[in-house]
Amino acid sequence: MTAKEQISCGVVIVAAGRGERAGSPKDGPKQYRPVGDRPVICRTLDVFTRWARATRIVVVIHPDDEVLLANALTLCIPNPAIVAAHGGATRQESVLAGLRTLENTGVTHVLIHDAVRPFIDHALLERIADAFERGAEAVLPAVAVADTLKRGDTAGHVTETVPRNGLYAAQTPQSFRLSTILAAHVAVEATGRNDFTDDAAIAEWAGLPVRLIEGSPDNVKLTTQRDIAMADEKLNPAALPDVRTGNGYDVHQLVPGNGVTLCGVFIPHDQTLLGHSDADVALHALTDALLATCGAGDIGDHFPPSDPQWKGAPSRIFLEHAARIVREHGGTIMNADVSLIAEAPKVGPHRLAMRENLASMLGIALERCSVKATTNEKIGFVGRREGIAAIATASVVYEKVSA
Repeated sequence: MTAKEQISCGVVIVAAGRGERAGSPKDGPKQYRPVGDRPVICRTLDVFTRWARATRIVVVIHPDDEVLLANALTLCIPNPAIVAAHGGATRQESVLAGLRTLENTGVTHVLIHDAVRPFIDHALLERIADAFERGAEAVLPAVAVADTLKRGDTAGHVTETVPRNGLYAAQTPQSFRLSTILAAHVAVEATGRNDFTDDAAIAEWAGLPVRLIEGSPDNVKLTTQRDIAMADEKLNPAALPDVRTGNGYDVHQLVPGNGVTLCGVFIPHDQTLLGHSDADVALHALTDALLATCGAGDIGDHFPPSDPQWKGAPSRIFLEHAARIVREHGGTIMNADVSLIAEAPKVGPHRLAMRENLASMLGIALERCSVKATTNEKIGFVGRREGIAAIATASVVYEKVSA
């Protein structure tokens, strides 16, 4: 390829297979099975539709699958560059049908991709285009083999350990100059051979140098029913982690006294916090933050200040109650963070004890509990030492996303 040549990339999506290893025939070919909320083939096509270099896309299908493809395309990103062609009895025949559809369209290069590799990404496509621009005639994305390889006999015994140095697992899209790979396919067809398992093998047979480039570990082929189930779990929004964050705020008035209780730690002081319970403003804010993660109201709904049984009660009761509600809703508390806003007393000397209390009350590790303090720079009611405020944040992971 000369330096001035402009490449134009066509794509052949091989989708004519019947997918016998992917479950019952009544489930239909695997390329039309839903993963997440859309068919596999839609996710594959959408990647190429979003890739600006793909000027034409040929989907090679089984003659019986025209309705399946038409239905799937209604769920894909609209793309007038997509056309269909009928495949043959083998992958080799289907690819040749796709290449012939691209002939005389102005396409200079072609990417041949399995419809059931929906996790292809643009970074890999750009590596292929870069190889073309550097003069490659044939490009094979591949990943180095990491597992130890064994050769076995028909009786099921190991006969040899195969050195894995220089061994690669081939992926698609296997990519070529269109005229070159079309000529190679036509030449193979003339010999009557139909035992090639991929297009790079045909290029090798024709004497073409095939350039290896870095593939992608995510670019897996969905072959079995389990593969499809795992892809569905990966893409299904309901399978995503249900991480929720709750916020809480509380403030209590300071009055003359002998100390304050913050995060369950009593700190001697010339004032005390006024409240129906022990007025632990930090635990009250954190209680509200936890309740917020499962829509369980606020501290006043569970412990009304009008109820005399909570007069002077330790606020630990409230926080442990909120943590129990979170667990009953299927939540796991991941982090608790409390910020105290006060001119006095100093929180720093007591921070570790406060964090230890939070860890004990919530049943989580100390490293997941944070207590911070700041002043209000003598501004407002906090600055005038009329009260102490607290802001709390709780992070909780729930078992699944609610409907």
